[in-house]
Amino acid sequence: MNGVQKVLVVDSGERSAGGAVSAQLAEMGLASVTAPLAAAEEVLELMPSPTAVVFQIPSSADFEERRVYLRLADRVRAAGIPVLIIGENDAAGGQSALLQSGLGAKILSQAAL
Repeated sequence: MNGVQKVLVVDSGERSAGGAVSAQLAEMGLASVTAPLAAAEEVLELMPSPTAVVFQIPSSADFEERRVYLRLADRVRAAGIPVLIIGENDAAGGQSALLQSGLGAKILSQAAL
């Protein structure tokens, strides 16, 4: 998969077929790896320079869990990797629009480099 733009999706680990961010990214022509929050840092170490990282925060997350997501998002952003934070319950069409608007321009500008 060299040369293919890869996006890391970080979620709770509980995935439904209807809300699969990976399927929406595939429709955009992007390869993705989905990892639960507990494994995200290890996956980031193994995944050289992801094109972007999408954090899908579950609606059931309490304050502390949300803070863990946001701290990791800040560290990823500080490393110069584009970050997009979406909610688990965003409608599929809304997620798609967020992915396209939030990642599309950043990914296209990186591809031009």
